[in-house]
Amino acid sequence: MPWWLDIVAGSTVIALVLATARLVRGPSLADRVVALDVIAVLGAALTALWAIRYDQRVFLDVTVVLALVSFIGTVAFAYYMEKGGR
Repeated sequence: MPWWLDIVAGSTVIALVLATARLVRGPSLADRVVALDVIAVLGAALTALWAIRYDQRVFLDVTVVLALVSFIGTVAFAYYMEKGGR
């Protein structure tokens, strides 16, 4: 196993904890949605790291689906905010 995978995974988990704290504390709805988007991206990154570490290519499909769903959710939220959401 490459040693750098452990460092990247640890850094990603730390970022995930910080993004979760922003999700809980975020003063506005926009802050919370951005934090949720960051959590989804970090989840996709962890899934990709899992696929690399265990040589399971099927997890890369999961990564792509998670990223696409996250992107669609972000676009939907932007559309909601543009139309006059709180």
